[in-house]
Amino acid sequence: MTKRRLFSGLDIGIDLGTCNTLIYVRGKGILLCEPSVVAVERGTKKVVAVGTDAKKMLWKTPGDIIAIRPLRDGVIADLDTTEKMIRYFISKVIPRRFLVKPRMVIGVPTCITEVERRAVEESAIKAGAREVKVIEESMAAAIGANIPIFEPAGHMVCDIGGGTTEISVISLGGMVVTNAIRIGGDEFDEAIIKHVRNVHNLIVGEQTAENLKMTIGNVMPEKKIEKMEIKGTDAITGLPRRLEIDSIEVMEALQEPTNAVIEEIKRTLGQTPPELAADIVERGIVMTGGGSLLKGLPKLISQETGVPVILAENPLYCVANGAGMYYDHIQSLGDRTIYDNLNS
Repeated sequence: MTKRRLFSGLDIGIDLGTCNTLIYVRGKGILLCEPSVVAVERGTKKVVAVGTDAKKMLWKTPGDIIAIRPLRDGVIADLDTTEKMIRYFISKVIPRRFLVKPRMVIGVPTCITEVERRAVEESAIKAGAREVKVIEESMAAAIGANIPIFEPAGHMVCDIGGGTTEISVISLGGMVVTNAIRIGGDEFDEAIIKHVRNVHNLIVGEQTAENLKMTIGNVMPEKKIEKMEIKGTDAITGLPRRLEIDSIEVMEALQEPTNAVIEEIKRTLGQTPPELAADIVERGIVMTGGGSLLKGLPKLISQETGVPVILAENPLYCVANGAGMYYDHIQSLGDRTIYDNLNS
């Protein structure tokens, strides 16, 4: 194996998400998709579990163990724990026999501050990267969704992650208009928790709300009404209680956060130059991110905006795929100035 091939095999793309972290290894595809959760010992901060094993411990840990989600709203809330999490995930996808440190490309929301961006770079360097590139999530998502971003035409991408929603209009390899709000899958879950508490006096956790959203969640009215039993704590008596809830109630609970996403899409369309807006009406809005998998959401957005909406293939993987394909795009373009401008 030549040195060039060895280096290319160690190029990785990371979607450092609020809910899940995905890692793409160049030439191999997505090799890891696990929850962004770390369980540590209280006081010593020694890591007990990471990813899937750690998520099982959320809200169920004994007093000497804490389960932490080190990212909130798409940004790093706990730098030290994030670095440990990245290091662990990288060790799972890159064999120990490789002595060369990997190049990393990480997708981040456009709404983060310069300080938050530097925190991402610092955590990746501490985790073992020899070089770090930070690119906007919507650009990475567009590359991962196989959108021809270098065409002289307008393409709109709506990436709904766990903590943020980012809407961008891309043309000629750059972002013409971009907006982001700190609303995503977590806020969908929180809306369900709030509704169940206010309407039924039942306290439920994040995992119950997420399961409810994924099982019977729907933001468009359907003829068939689905039902699901959930368990929680009665807010008045403090005793455990069961409750059957239907898809109509879940739709009502999700109305506020989904309306916020739709309004942001409308605002972005309103800021788009007429020529590019015409392209978007013809080509449609491409939706990526795990939040876009919410049943009925693409149809609702199309109905409210009057623009066709296309759900990308494997939307959860788009940002990681696009980040991992970053260097291939530079090589095929033969000019990295466009991408350097993205990071300036």
